[in-house]
Amino acid sequence: MNTAYRADIDQLLARQHDNGADAFMTPDGKLLKGGPFTALESAGYLLELGVPPEHPVLAAVAERIFAWIRPDGRIRTAQTGAIYPCQTALALLTLCRMGFADDERLAGTFAYFLDTQQPDGGWKCNKYSFGRGPETEYSTPYTTLLVLDAFRYRPQSAQAAEKLSHAVNFLLAHWEIRTPISPCHYGIGSRFLQVEYPFRGYNLFYYVYVLSFYASAREDARFLAALAELEKKTADGQIVVERVAPRLASLAFCRKGQRSELGTRRYEEIMQNMRGK
Repeated sequence: MNTAYRADIDQLLARQHDNGADAFMTPDGKLLKGGPFTALESAGYLLELGVPPEHPVLAAVAERIFAWIRPDGRIRTAQTGAIYPCQTALALLTLCRMGFADDERLAGTFAYFLDTQQPDGGWKCNKYSFGRGPETEYSTPYTTLLVLDAFRYRPQSAQAAEKLSHAVNFLLAHWEIRTPISPCHYGIGSRFLQVEYPFRGYNLFYYVYVLSFYASAREDARFLAALAELEKKTADGQIVVERVAPRLASLAFCRKGQRSELGTRRYEEIMQNMRGK
C-alpha cells in the first residue's frame, strides 16, 4: 500500500458505508450508486492509490461483480434494470485492474464485446436520453474507450486485434468529428480538453492514455495531435489537474490546479508507450 497517500486512502475507506452497506455498495448491492463514490469508481481510486486487490473492500467489490456476470457475458451493476455496455465495460475494467484479466470467468464478457461491436467500430449504449437524431446512429465514445482499456490487459488473437484496431479508428475519427455523437452525446470540446484526473470520464487525458497502448493509434496523425494537446497541458513534464469531481477535491492525489504525482505516472506510461512503438 502506498503510505504516501495514507490520508487519502483512509478518507476514502471512511466513506465506504455512505451508500448504506459495506464496500461502497447499497444494501441491495448496487455498484454504480452514489457517484463519485460508487463501488466501481471507489475501487478504481483505491487501486490508483496502491491499495492491493486483496484488501477486504476491493475483494468484496470483486466478489459482487463476479456474482453478477450473466451467461451471455454481460455484467449487472444492480439486481434489476437494463444492462448497458458501459456498465459491463466498467465492471470488466475494474476486475482487469485487480489482476483478473486472464480469469476464465471473464472469457464470456470479452467474447460478448467482440460479438457486439457495431459497424462503425465502437460499442453503443442504446439509451436515448436526448431523443433520436442522426448523431445517435454513432457508437458511444466513452463506452468504446472503456472497452479498449479493458482489452489492453489481455493478449488478443489476430482476429480480436483487428476488431480492436477498428475500435481505435472509431475513436480517432471522433477527433475529427468533434461534435457530440452517440445516444449519450459525447463530444470533443473545451470540457473534453481539460485534464481530468483520476480517470472517470471521456476526456483528453484518458483518451490519449488508453489509445497509447494500441500500435495502430500511435502512428496516426490524429492521435499525435491529441497527444500534442495533452503535452501543452503539462508543467515540466508533470500533469496538472484541471478538472476533478468536486466531492474528490479534498483528496491530495488529485487536487485541482496542482501537479499530480500519480497522474504524472500515467502520463509517463504514455511516453513509455510512445518510445516502444
